[in-house]
Amino acid sequence: MGAAYFYHLTRAPLEATLPTLLDRARQAGWRVAVRGRSKDRMVWLDDKLWLGGDEGFLPHGLAGGPFDKDQPVLLTTEADSPNGAACVMAVDGAEVTPEEVNTLERVCILFDGNDHTAVEIARDQWRKLTGAGCAAQYWSQEDGAWAKKAESGGS
Repeated sequence: MGAAYFYHLTRAPLEATLPTLLDRARQAGWRVAVRGRSKDRMVWLDDKLWLGGDEGFLPHGLAGGPFDKDQPVLLTTEADSPNGAACVMAVDGAEVTPEEVNTLERVCILFDGNDHTAVEIARDQWRKLTGAGCAAQYWSQEDGAWAKKAESGGS
């Protein structure tokens, strides 16, 4: 049984935070699906990941190609996971179900703390998932370093 980790982005944008989380998930041996709501946004994120920083190459692909099942990190707008992801990282308010939280190793929900709508969507997701008995943690970077601010043990 997995858990949902909520990441409240206030100091660094998604394109700066996501590679670090993806690297950690890959170090755990997990395949990852990065789920968004807009194909255009996934293309934009794909470009950002390809341009990456000095940390090194992050192997990934954009859903819809012939090698989706082989991708260690797959950017998608769909709920299915052709790459057999053990971890879903939901961005831009993408939907996550309690069933996913309970069957995957980890679900990460990343949201922009400077966007009131994104914060409200994340709050709704927290209530929905914890209300369904899912374990959840809330992480914030408001003081600079990441710190766990809340936890719900699930059932």
